[in-house]
Amino acid sequence: MPSFDTVCDPNMVEVKNAVDNSAKEIGTRFDFKGTSAAIELKDKEITLYGDAEFQLAQVEDILRNKLTKRNVDVRFLDKGPVQKVGGDKVRQVIKVRSGIASEDAKKMQRLIKDSKLKVQAAIQEDKLRVSGAKKDDLQAVMALLRKEMADLPLGFDNFRD
Repeated sequence: MPSFDTVCDPNMVEVKNAVDNSAKEIGTRFDFKGTSAAIELKDKEITLYGDAEFQLAQVEDILRNKLTKRNVDVRFLDKGPVQKVGGDKVRQVIKVRSGIASEDAKKMQRLIKDSKLKVQAAIQEDKLRVSGAKKDDLQAVMALLRKEMADLPLGFDNFRD
């Protein structure tokens, strides 16, 4: 029975490369000389540092450009609040999404059931497996999920006949 998995996983190697390139650019840019502007990656969290919120926005813009050049979808980024760190310095933690959250998986499962296509959707940990008798139905489900869940950077893998 044909099936595929719906996943939401970034290429962490490319994310790390984008963060490294952003840090290099921040170190060489004239407008960041003598400031506390910096960026670092730990596990699946990117931390931005700066002297003001405006500077954080500039650092984030650099990061987004580098991610886009490396074909990493910026929808993987989940921005946290801006926090004050001693004195006039600020920081912001950006989480890199990995896996489909359970409420999103349930929403996708309900969407597939309401579509009246002859497929089954099963939640398996942080992915959603869709199986059906016809490949055309599975492709219709892919198109439906891309259209309806546009805020998530969905990927489809493990396609089997």
